[in-house]
Amino acid sequence: MSASETPAVRQHQERLAAEGIDVVRVTYPDLIGTDRARDVLLDQLPTACEHGLAFCRAVYHTSPQGDVVPVAGGLDAGLPDIHVRPDLDTLVALPWEPGVATCLGETVDPATGAPAPESPRDLLRSVLARCAEQGLRPVVGPELEYFLCDADPASPSGWKRYSGATGAVYTAGLRADPDNHLLRTLRHLRDLRIGVTNGNHEFDGGQFEINLAHSEALSAADRSFRFKAAVKELARKEGRLATFMARPFNDAGGSGFHLHLSCDDERGRNTFDDPTGRHGLSDTARHAIAGVLAHAPALAALANPTVNSYKRFGPDTLAPWLIDWGLDNRSAMVRVPPERGSGARLELRLGDAGANPYLLIAGTIAAALLGVRAGEEPPAPLEGYGYDTARSAVLPMDLSAALDALEADTALTEILGKAFTTSYLTYKRDEVARFQRHVTDWEFTEYAYHL
Repeated sequence: MSASETPAVRQHQERLAAEGIDVVRVTYPDLIGTDRARDVLLDQLPTACEHGLAFCRAVYHTSPQGDVVPVAGGLDAGLPDIHVRPDLDTLVALPWEPGVATCLGETVDPATGAPAPESPRDLLRSVLARCAEQGLRPVVGPELEYFLCDADPASPSGWKRYSGATGAVYTAGLRADPDNHLLRTLRHLRDLRIGVTNGNHEFDGGQFEINLAHSEALSAADRSFRFKAAVKELARKEGRLATFMARPFNDAGGSGFHLHLSCDDERGRNTFDDPTGRHGLSDTARHAIAGVLAHAPALAALANPTVNSYKRFGPDTLAPWLIDWGLDNRSAMVRVPPERGSGARLELRLGDAGANPYLLIAGTIAAALLGVRAGEEPPAPLEGYGYDTARSAVLPMDLSAALDALEADTALTEILGKAFTTSYLTYKRDEVARFQRHVTDWEFTEYAYHL
């Protein structure tokens, strides 16, 4: 029986039709974590499931400006296809698009039958398989920040921050959100069933944070990916821009993507907790922290993946730029929250909101796994306010240095895989080269009149 004839596909068709849905939007993440998609008429869903939807593999290698970066397997191979099959287990109606449901897509290289080499979702799966060999099941809780912008023809970028309210960190309501953006967004995201729990206005004007529930790592990545796509789409419907860019404004701070990580064992017990262990943490937890610290320079290439990312770093930003850890210390790169028992976990504060959720989670778990394998202890935890270079090593401070650190970290890249690492490094080094050739507004302002 072909896929188009399976009872499961027919049942999905019938259920969707009964709900008034006639289009299924099939989405998947590219290398930078933005959504690529195709709308499929409901009566064509069986064909899409059986044969897949053909996309050019070079979509993984296409920059935000539309340049096709010469990554192996793309231009050099004549721009071959990948096939994307709907993952019907992830189907959900789009609350703001009547008649439309959406699902994630599984990407396959038709030449090999294996997942597409650059597929972020499959990279995370491969890392999780390594964890399963150690009897560990990572659990992740994502926290993401973003800026909301209104159109402004007078601005060089065409945008200005929505709401200029200052001092409104950790608030809700009209005080810093005069158009109730957060309430509308929370309700739509709730109906999208991606595990959104709460939200608030953040430190800077027009900045918001929305948190997602803890879950198994692949689900957390899927939900983070869908969350970012949804927030951006909801803003577009209102003629606004929601950006997860690391630091979009000179007069404001950056937006983070913090990860809370623990690991359950095969019985569902949190392996990070040990009331008799140092700091109430198990050997597994302390070794995981040591691994994240040891591989932090390479991890920065995935957690801080853009040229702009490194403009989020700096003293008094609460964005970590030193390699350290602390007990309930928000000035550390790795914070261990005070909860123990089932709530024992580490919080990696390194990532910025522009990170691809799959790559950030995969890299963090891979680094933690390497630490567990090595069995080494972390240094003493940071005490007091951090950002002291006499106490802690400095992270890479630009994208080029982070990419070099990733390439040099052979233990981490062995887990991530050669094919993915080569593609990612090629793609991102092209980004650095294009930026270095571009004349910025700062340069013109600084030099043009006086030189």
